[in-house]
Amino acid sequence: MAEITAALVKELRETSGAGMMDCKKALAENNGNIEQAVDWLRKKGLAAAAKKAGRVAAEGLVGAAAEGKVGALVEVNSETDFVARNEQFQGLVSAVSRLALNHDTVEALANAKHPEGGTVAEKVTNLVATIGENMNLRRSKRLSVENGVVASYVHNAAAPGMGKIGVLVALESTGDVAKLQALGKQIAMHVAAANPQSLDISSVDPAALERERAVLTEQARASGKPEEIIGKMVEGRVRKFYEEVVLLEQVYVIDGESRVKQVVEKAAKEIGAPVKLVGFARMALGEGIEKEEKDFASEVAAQLRA
Repeated sequence: MAEITAALVKELRETSGAGMMDCKKALAENNGNIEQAVDWLRKKGLAAAAKKAGRVAAEGLVGAAAEGKVGALVEVNSETDFVARNEQFQGLVSAVSRLALNHDTVEALANAKHPEGGTVAEKVTNLVATIGENMNLRRSKRLSVENGVVASYVHNAAAPGMGKIGVLVALESTGDVAKLQALGKQIAMHVAAANPQSLDISSVDPAALERERAVLTEQARASGKPEEIIGKMVEGRVRKFYEEVVLLEQVYVIDGESRVKQVVEKAAKEIGAPVKLVGFARMALGEGIEKEEKDFASEVAAQLRA
């Protein structure tokens, strides 16, 4: 058997655009022959998929799954919204969402066995080759409770359990499960709309708070007030900051007047057992991905000139 050198792997990567491990395997399967290795990658759909991997995939779907005390969110991206409406793509998102209930990281999820065979990562690669667009399993999040429920909500649903925004809310309680689910879904709808950054005041990022406090202090000083007044002004504005970014301190969007923490306290009385909101997760499609802005008219004109 021919020696599979780093230089050989590098050459195949440059020729095919496939990943390093795929190239290494292809060379091993074909005794170091580059041309045969390229054909092997093409037959597996790996070379075609790799060529598409450089294209920005910021569309797709967020999938949500919840079963009793466990819930999960996943984001699977595609290049266009058209593919997000494809039944095969939606089937992938649905299956991956359910698998995420048992996997804590996106890496573990990618290596999990898909119900139709192979791993999730391999299933994504195969679908890239089939549909012809770049796709990727971008992230996942799992929440669980000892007692109580994890409720889910999907906003702008394209199909059951998948859409543009997915939310999980974790409630610890020994109370009635149906009532807890109803409460959890309502709070999840609030989270989708209000986009809180922290669960409670103690979990606010200290660095973010320090930056905010510095800005507020400079704004207050610009008023020309004495330092002791400035301190009070800043503390008042910090409380306002908490009301904007902390879930339990936010005004509940469903009634427009209660704090979320008050809603939970009131629900506990109706449920007949203590209820504690212990966690939430919100995932919006494409957030943080730098999308390429295209001028369609210029693009067509460029193609005509070519």
